[in-house]
Amino acid sequence: MDVLVRVLQLLVLLLTLPLHLMALLGCWQPLCKTYFPYLMAALTVKSNRKMERKKRELFGQIKGLPGASGRAVALLELGCGTGANFQFYPPGCRVTCLDPNPNFDKFLTKSMAENRHLQYERFVVAAGEDMRQLADGSMDVVVCTLVLCSVQSPRKVLQEVQRVLRPGGLLFFWEHVAEPRGSWAFTWQQVLEPTWKHIGDGCCLTRETWKDFENAGFSELQMERQPPPFKWLPVGPHIMGKAVK
Repeated sequence: MDVLVRVLQLLVLLLTLPLHLMALLGCWQPLCKTYFPYLMAALTVKSNRKMERKKRELFGQIKGLPGASGRAVALLELGCGTGANFQFYPPGCRVTCLDPNPNFDKFLTKSMAENRHLQYERFVVAAGEDMRQLADGSMDVVVCTLVLCSVQSPRKVLQEVQRVLRPGGLLFFWEHVAEPRGSWAFTWQQVLEPTWKHIGDGCCLTRETWKDFENAGFSELQMERQPPPFKWLPVGPHIMGKAVK
């Protein structure tokens, strides 16, 4: 099977050779950082239509949570992208956005203008592995949706999440994960992953992210598996749930 994967990876590489050459020469990444927000803006509209019920169920749990010192809930959106989740947050949340791509800024501004029920704190341009601009225990809630597929180290990101959460704080997550090992679907994920990582701004198709949540040391973890919203994309099933610091 490994030999077959390598052969098929080579065929895909040959079919997408200009893309890989651009990446090798350092030309692709700046271009990707520019176009990727537009791609996400288009996809998230369709994704929200398909996942609306589940997202309302997940983020509806934020309603009624007590903020620190009686204040409104301080919420950090990790890998905020275009702000596609804003419409599902309960009124009054004080939202801090974090993303390593500064080109999402204008999309965030638009999303906040459309969601006046939230208090927009600031947009922090940083990677999830290094959130030093955020103080220890400063967040009541962290939200992480379709982010851990593209970070350098999910383990370090979850360590940082634990640091910025107050004791008893909640992490809400929604991530796509690998298909079952040994399946043909997993084999195709392996075949497509080297090319997909360029198209999807670092997105990895074969991560078993549920293991990162299980090993992160949260005091409580609730997680369920969901089918992928788009059958025509190579991303696999999704996991959703919450974790308590």
